[in-house]
Amino acid sequence: MFSFTLVQIMHKHGSQKVFINFPGNRAVEGAVIQSSTFAGWFAEKATDSNRGFQQLNTACTSTLNESNPWWRLDLHDVYRVSEVVITNRNDSYAEQINGAEIRIGISLENNGSNNPICAVISTIPAGESYNFSCNGMVGRYVIVHIPGDWEILSLCEVEVYGYLAENLAVAGAATQSSTSENWFAEKAIDRGLQQLYTGCSSTLSQTNPWWRLDLHHIYRVNRVVITNRNDCCAERINGMEIRIGNPLENNSNNNPICAVIPAIPAGESYSYSCGGMEGRYMNLIIPGDMKILTLCEVKVYGEGKPVILLSDIRISDSNNVFTCIIIYFFCQWICFNKCKL
Repeated sequence: MFSFTLVQIMHKHGSQKVFINFPGNRAVEGAVIQSSTFAGWFAEKATDSNRGFQQLNTACTSTLNESNPWWRLDLHDVYRVSEVVITNRNDSYAEQINGAEIRIGISLENNGSNNPICAVISTIPAGESYNFSCNGMVGRYVIVHIPGDWEILSLCEVEVYGYLAENLAVAGAATQSSTSENWFAEKAIDRGLQQLYTGCSSTLSQTNPWWRLDLHHIYRVNRVVITNRNDCCAERINGMEIRIGNPLENNSNNNPICAVIPAIPAGESYSYSCGGMEGRYMNLIIPGDMKILTLCEVKVYGEGKPVILLSDIRISDSNNVFTCIIIYFFCQWICFNKCKL
């Protein structure tokens, strides 16, 4: 991704101002929306890489005078946000930004305004850009919100800097209890870049349909993000269980439950906290008869280095003492070098 910086080039015939591409600003390829729009002060003008060097009304956003105005940026993926840079308008209304909250998260509840706060903007002088550190907060959405009545939110530029949070699912292997036509299990971990009928997984109508992700190693899973289908049948996901663990007994459907999904609106992504549950397998299952399990994207976020599974070590003869001794010293080496015990 790239940002654009205005520079002035001097040459023998005079000078010219041009925009130059520089890497870093994640906002420029995002999608923006705001609670309302005043005249031609559209939401997109806060991510046009123009901090207001041009005329104010062609370079800045503005809502109407309303209660709790907001502006939201969709980064299209989950990032660890290091810093947000806000440029204020350069006229006599600079104080309108006072008290604005910068929120970052993955929820669209209350238009994203319930997500955790990165910073509260006390004030930004007219025409200036202030940096706000977010210390790696994780989120897909960046929201600027002013709580209160009769408020106007105006932004001349919003820049977001950070890096992609690691989605463990993309390196995993997916399988499901059955497959409807070409709605293969792998399509739920393709980063959601395709259309509904080519980018989602689906089972047949059956009893207790399930979808399983093998992470290849044991991870401490903090969060699972599920994206529902965006058509007639969004309610099919209702009642789905997220299970995480290591055994493959009953296709891993006996593993502990992280969450039960009551509903996800069509086309939306909901996040579920798993509190560091440990496991190699993540299962999604809908209990009941004549059920269809469809997933348009599954993302898994966790931490910690992969753990070597002793079950992956094959011993041809369980009575082979020499083999057991080798495994013992191997484990001691792992503990000494990795655990520093």
